[in-house]
Amino acid sequence: VQLQASGGGLVQPGGSLRLSCAASGFRLDYYAIGWFRQAPGKEREGVSCSSNTDGRTYYSDSVKGRFTISRDNAKKIVYLQLNSVKPEDTGVYYCAADQMYHCSLVTTGYEYWGQGTLVTVSA
Repeated sequence: VQLQASGGGLVQPGGSLRLSCAASGFRLDYYAIGWFRQAPGKEREGVSCSSNTDGRTYYSDSVKGRFTISRDNAKKIVYLQLNSVKPEDTGVYYCAADQMYHCSLVTTGYEYWGQGTLVTVSA
């Protein structure tokens, strides 16, 4: 199981960015996928997740209405669309996978992790 996150970069406040998480070595449709982020000096936190059982998606309160998670099981890619970004969205973003039921915004629930991609929101 391998996960490769990409798409990070520098974006101005109010701007948009799309992150990608490419999966290999497993069937993506069998796995729940979560997106997490870690700001400097802070703990890693759950941002969004996509269920592998019923197609539902979940978001943390801090990003609800601004971020959108989606998956293309055939292409084995999960996206995180970031809109109306704020400076507090700055951090390293990670994707994670697990064969859990539904999905979770808790880091300990995931077995597989990709390397992070850095998002910096600054004017």
